[in-house]
Amino acid sequence: MKQLLNTLYVTLPDAYLRLEGETVCVMIEKEKRLQVPLHHLSAFVLFDHVMLSPALLGRCAADGRSIVWLNRSGRFQARMEGPVNGNILLRQAQFRAGDDERQILRLSQRFIAGKIRNSRQVLMRGARDSKDDQEKTVLVQAARSLANNLKKLAHAQNPDEARGLEGDAARIYFAALPNVIKPSARSTFAFTTRNRRPPRDCFNALISFLYALMLGDCRSALETVGLDPQLGFLHAVRPGRESLALDLLEEFRAPLCDRLALTLINREQIKDKDFDKRDGGSVLLNDNGRKAVIAAYQARKQEELIHPVLGQSVSIGLIPQIQARLLARYLRGDVEDYVPYLQQ
Repeated sequence: MKQLLNTLYVTLPDAYLRLEGETVCVMIEKEKRLQVPLHHLSAFVLFDHVMLSPALLGRCAADGRSIVWLNRSGRFQARMEGPVNGNILLRQAQFRAGDDERQILRLSQRFIAGKIRNSRQVLMRGARDSKDDQEKTVLVQAARSLANNLKKLAHAQNPDEARGLEGDAARIYFAALPNVIKPSARSTFAFTTRNRRPPRDCFNALISFLYALMLGDCRSALETVGLDPQLGFLHAVRPGRESLALDLLEEFRAPLCDRLALTLINREQIKDKDFDKRDGGSVLLNDNGRKAVIAAYQARKQEELIHPVLGQSVSIGLIPQIQARLLARYLRGDVEDYVPYLQQ
């Protein structure tokens, strides 16, 4: 099992990262704010205007340590990659599957099934915890509708039909999700539907940021096992689009991102003051909000649970790696099917 190394998130504007021996120093206006052993880090995620020394860039490229640049809202901007890794035979198998309509349908069904099932679990948990009978009824009815979509998914005749069921399930899920937010927080985190680019409310700004963080972990996991993150099955292939990483992300949106967002809201660890509302109606996490969310996200990745396929206790941060390896085994023909991640 791969060791769960740390990702260093740098949110301070105009920070400068440099290599000092076998450590990374974070400098702000020539003052050393942080010094971390390099061997403790597997990746860097940098927000806004963060710079790195040429020596650190070269060392990360040589070691295969990823560097990702995001804008202040968490949207991907750039990524530094070292030499291509993995087995060419695996990527050939992936490309063959990408040209096979049956494989596209089958894998799309698996990714969507994981998403719908995990979304249903979030709603059912909310129903169990709810003290309001009307809200409990709304959540249970939505969960039943998702179960119905899950049954229909197994009989989808083509990828477009499967995608249609996924879109309908997402609509049902987000319509019911406000009932999981505690009443005292609903004025701040009121939302009616999923919106993005830019987010129009605090809740969408929060989950968009978490999705961006998780997407980076999914891409890193796929690259680690040797898969091409751009050749997806559920998401259409487009130049520059991380389609396979987006496919894998679907399994983790509800159980790992949405549930963390709900926890932060319901425990009042994230509040209205952690967001900036801009002209035109867009809403983004501010510096303090991003720091709070990143800290919670990193802490969550260190927690352990029993993986449903392996039957072993693993760190949550390793789940994208495990799923990427299971997907690679399926594409190589080592196993008969790909089993998506299903939160218990």
